Amino acid sequence: MSQYDIVVMGAGHNGLTAAAYMAKAGKKVLVLERKPHLGGGVSTRELLQPGYWHDEHSAVHIMIQGNPMLRDDELGLLSKFGLEYIYPDLVHVSIWDDGTVIRSYKDLDRTCEEIARVASPKDAESYRKFVNMSQMALPMLVSGLYSPPFPLGAFVAMMDQSDEGRFLLDLMQRSALDIVDAYFDSELLKLHIVRMVTENLQMPDELGTGMGAFVMPGIVHTYGCSTPKGGSGQLTKALIRAIEHFGGEVRCNAEVSRVLVSGGKAVGLELTDGETFMAKDGVIGAIHPHVLRKFVRETPEPVLDRAERVTQSTFSINLTHLTLKEQLRLKVGNDANALMTELMDFYTVRDMSLEYDKLRRGEVSDRLIAGGDPSIFDPSRAPAGAGLFYGVNFGPYNLYPGGPPTWDERKDEIAEKALAQYRKFYANLDDDNITGRLIRSPLDHERDSPASFIRGDVHGCAPFFYQSAGHRPTADLGSFRVPGVEGLYLVGPFMHPGGGVFGAGRATAIQMMDDMGIDYDKICGRAF
Repeated sequence: MSQYDIVVMGAGHNGLTAAAYMAKAGKKVLVLERKPHLGGGVSTRELLQPGYWHDEHSAVHIMIQGNPMLRDDELGLLSKFGLEYIYPDLVHVSIWDDGTVIRSYKDLDRTCEEIARVASPKDAESYRKFVNMSQMALPMLVSGLYSPPFPLGAFVAMMDQSDEGRFLLDLMQRSALDIVDAYFDSELLKLHIVRMVTENLQMPDELGTGMGAFVMPGIVHTYGCSTPKGGSGQLTKALIRAIEHFGGEVRCNAEVSRVLVSGGKAVGLELTDGETFMAKDGVIGAIHPHVLRKFVRETPEPVLDRAERVTQSTFSINLTHLTLKEQLRLKVGNDANALMTELMDFYTVRDMSLEYDKLRRGEVSDRLIAGGDPSIFDPSRAPAGAGLFYGVNFGPYNLYPGGPPTWDERKDEIAEKALAQYRKFYANLDDDNITGRLIRSPLDHERDSPASFIRGDVHGCAPFFYQSAGHRPTADLGSFRVPGVEGLYLVGPFMHPGGGVFGAGRATAIQMMDDMGIDYDKICGRAF
């Protein structure tokens, strides 16, 4: 039995973030990870061949750019622990198979010029006003993304006190399609915005998800879009360096079987081999609400019942990793390469919506694809002159017919159909250029992180309004605490503010410090 102040289950980037803050606060911290490697969904590894560094899940870091963890370098990740970001000018591009391209740059003026050329001057001016509105709202919205959330009822009541708040509250109830239909005429511009937003694993027409369509353009034109030099996993490596610098430990191949509870308080973690690690001050767990019962049996039954009703995202991802002899070449020219590249052969919102409808019925649409070659922005990711491919194809977890287990036998066939679509846009994505291939299905994602990516949902749970703010994932768990189990705190993509790379463990750490009477601002002001 080993004694620590805080023990952490799961070395995903959220758990590592919370651990790093608590270690900086002077706590003796231990992080335990089931897998032989660290990072969870923020991991970069040589999956196929030496020298080719693939992002296993997350590839683009957008929302974390507004986090004070980076903005103010609170942990020293940028100044001391080796994290470096690449910020291309071209952030987001939509490419159609007839050669039409819409480019979104960080620079708003350049983007509006592009929209005026492809859509219309009217839509370009509407887009400028739309982004300006989004940017005006960002300070208020961003301030709440990286801190413990308000209870949902209090949040709604607060928003209802002003015209600006009521405007935002209205957006939150609507769908992404509602938002773009209200502001733009061009079908192509609507597709350009909505396809980017659905990367959050939300349907274009799902009510309660409209805020993404409003916030994302403001974020893109304020903070840009980035990827760590060396791959997404460099964020993980910097966090580990910070934890170790502050006296903490991180261990792999340490699978947790349960949270130890005594007298209504979380007092440690037990591994599957029986080894125990005791925690004097608290336990942090990357524990999805659907598996809370498995790891914390002492949780009150009503809390567990509500946790097990948390809604997962409507669809997941069939992910294609390829190694290439030479870097990818777009048929429209490599001046259209962006960190986020949407590839389309539909030209109306109706046609796009019909493809998304297939996901609801358990079918895969090989037309819902995105992807590119990250080595174009970061040559260190592949051998000289070579490339690699990261391809996203949306697909349902509950595949029809046969259900989730049929992904094992069908994922390669489904990926092959998506590859035929990718080839409409890339000039050299042929068999001669492909030297290695790995397909990761929604079922594989769940196996990879069984306590977090339930039903293949790499964003934790659905981003619906009723699962937002202090109700994400439930009203019981939205404060990061577990009722009835003192000292147990939750982290993960299923917690506020949502899936993706947010560095959201910061909010868990703030809540823990507040409960322990630790001055968070004073801790963050300390030198490294």
